[in-house]
Amino acid sequence: METWDAVRARRNVREYTDQPIPREDLERILEAGRRSPSSQNWQPWDFVAVTDRDQLVELAKVWPQGGRHIARSAATIALVGRQQEDQRQRETMLYDFGQATMNMMLTATDLGIGSGHSAVVDQEQAQRVLGFPDGYLAVYLIGLGYPADRPLRPIARPNRRPFEEVVHWGRW
Repeated sequence: METWDAVRARRNVREYTDQPIPREDLERILEAGRRSPSSQNWQPWDFVAVTDRDQLVELAKVWPQGGRHIARSAATIALVGRQQEDQRQRETMLYDFGQATMNMMLTATDLGIGSGHSAVVDQEQAQRVLGFPDGYLAVYLIGLGYPADRPLRPIARPNRRPFEEVVHWGRW
């Protein structure tokens, strides 16, 4: 898929088929995260790729209201980083993790794999399931799987605010 097509086709997918994701596709998605830009090339992330069904069910409990799709995903990537005491470092880390998240989601789309992000509310549950060390936190989760409803393809009329309402040239 061309980059522009992947941008136009990417949507949140939270219902997946039972088809597993090939290891080489997961590695490509993870590599896209690893190659993401970060402030001063800080690279504040570690990624934990989960494919075991029992582990995915337990991982979904980190945000019961919004992360239920994690339990049904073919794979989920947890983005983990060291806790930051400094507010500026925390903000920078979140921005950098957002870039890694989007890089991985666009790469998944390019491969025909749907993605749906999730917050992490229960850090203790995340640490139990993922085994990351003290002093770290799970920042985001990305559920991955082949869409159960329809394949990914460019969306002709996205449910977005009109271009003219969003874009301001020169000044607001």
